[in-house]
Amino acid sequence: MLDAINRASASTRRASILAKVGNVRVGGAAPIVVQSMTNTDTEDVFSTAKQVSELARAGSELVRITVNTREAAAAVPKIRERLAQLNCDVPLIGDFHFNGHKLLTEHPECADALAKLRINPGNVGKGSKRDEQFAQLIEIACRHDKPIRIGVNWGSLDQALLARIMDENAKRSEPKDAGAIMREAMVTSALESAALAQSVGLAANRIILSCKVSGVQDLIAVYRELARRCDFPLHLGLTEAGMGSKGIVASSAAMAVLLQEGIGDTLRVSLTPEPNGDRTREVIVAQEILQTMGLRAFTPLVAACPGCGRTTSTTFQELAQDIQTYVREQMPHWRQTRLGVENMTLAVMGCVVNGPGESKHANIGISLPGTGEAPVAPVYIDGERAVTLRGENIVAEFRTLIDQYVERSYPALS
Repeated sequence: MLDAINRASASTRRASILAKVGNVRVGGAAPIVVQSMTNTDTEDVFSTAKQVSELARAGSELVRITVNTREAAAAVPKIRERLAQLNCDVPLIGDFHFNGHKLLTEHPECADALAKLRINPGNVGKGSKRDEQFAQLIEIACRHDKPIRIGVNWGSLDQALLARIMDENAKRSEPKDAGAIMREAMVTSALESAALAQSVGLAANRIILSCKVSGVQDLIAVYRELARRCDFPLHLGLTEAGMGSKGIVASSAAMAVLLQEGIGDTLRVSLTPEPNGDRTREVIVAQEILQTMGLRAFTPLVAACPGCGRTTSTTFQELAQDIQTYVREQMPHWRQTRLGVENMTLAVMGCVVNGPGESKHANIGISLPGTGEAPVAPVYIDGERAVTLRGENIVAEFRTLIDQYVERSYPALS
């Protein structure tokens, strides 16, 4: 049944133009790409390179950095050099606002070090300078052979364009509401900017579009319309999604609908981290959205029951957490040494009600004893009971079984 759903989803995915960002393919039939963004001061070369490397190690396939000052622009090539020293070749995207045309003109080596430029048509310039400065950015991109993401954001929408669309709406016999006008203005801004970029000389396969809002239903409506009216690759993201569970739920609710409809070629989950929190969390959430939908596989999934009055709660909870952490820590090594290990499934179950059955459905699963049950934990490998674990070393022994399964089941990469 799931295979049929996945095939149906894949078959309805819209045809989009194929672009390339560094060594990463975006659009067409290419896999949906996970993207993230640093929150370090780009002028700080070592801190920024360190965070970029951490994001890439977590699975971010593209990483965006802010380029907002002359010092930041001058730092970009040094960041690229530092990443090479860290053996990290993830493509870097430069995020430019207000003064991007000046920074890239003064620092052409910055453009050379970047794999893509992101510009916001709402703040590249005001009035008569808007088109001129936008054209400068496009000419720079053409000169350095760089793709561009034209990223419209509802918080910085081109006010002249919005006024024009509002005036047109006022003349309608049945005017649209304010929300519909805002969404139309965003889509129009993206499409007109793409047309202007092409008129300046940027090829269609060097353009990626986005229209970011912070409301779930608005995001769905905007991207449906954008997808209907163009074939450019689309970058998905719910902007200002928020912190913690709210940000995760809102992002998942919005983007899952679009992804199921075949809309979206790159994906970023814009989570506000906890104070001093781990920036890589947004990468993990983006991966889990795609993997739980069956659209991509990144790391072995661990199924675990929620627990109830039958379970020895802390025991199986701790084991489930330990195994989830362990496979994520091992995945960077496995990814480089073992073919297909990201498709492995694991199960950590808490009692005999569903434990054995769920464990049999995983590649490798363990069913822990519930409250009052015999202190034994059968392990099932590919549907067959393989061994029974007892005592104080269940965690270490189960990890060993996982390692052995990986070595036995997934071919070594040469």
